[in-house]
Amino acid sequence: MGITKIILVRHGQTAWNLNGKYQGQSDVPLTERGKKQAELLRDHFPVEQVDAIYSSDLCRARVTAETIAEHFDLPVQQEPAFRELAFGDWESLTYQQIVEGWPEGMANFLEHPDIMRIPHGETFAEVQQRGMKRLRELSAKHAGGTFVVVCHGAILRTILCAVLGMPLANVWRIRQFNTAVDILTLDKDNFPQLELLNSTEHLPADMK
Repeated sequence: MGITKIILVRHGQTAWNLNGKYQGQSDVPLTERGKKQAELLRDHFPVEQVDAIYSSDLCRARVTAETIAEHFDLPVQQEPAFRELAFGDWESLTYQQIVEGWPEGMANFLEHPDIMRIPHGETFAEVQQRGMKRLRELSAKHAGGTFVVVCHGAILRTILCAVLGMPLANVWRIRQFNTAVDILTLDKDNFPQLELLNSTEHLPADMK
């Protein structure tokens, strides 16, 4: 059996990205710029052959995935397991609003993400567990092939931490821009390697 290739993609820009609001599992649509970013990725996708395309069921990821899928004439299969971290009481708020309301909570969120639980939200460990469980299942299903997963910044960071053997305390050391591409490979023994990280080569400078 050959190499399994996993293409991870973050969704395009949303108005809440632009305004610095924490989105979590709120279903925020792409901006026109976000749609254009997805189209540019579709037209300059880093691999030529894809067997399947999966997406978080939140519309910002789903529409990004559907745009990519046009290039390959494939359906998008929605996966709630790849939803963003649930930000609970912090959803729709800006960094400054959260600092004002939960100063200690935000400090812990940034400095101790491995143990912090957002009020009425999830932990990074819970997000990593659900995301990696489904990713392993899909990797077994598509062993020796190539598949795409379109999802969100925080869950992507947790997946990359798992692949790289990094503690979740380091989750904020990883950047993930809008429509950034990460490429993982698995050999016949399922040993993972990261081939590409946070690539926005498909975007011109004025679209990044």
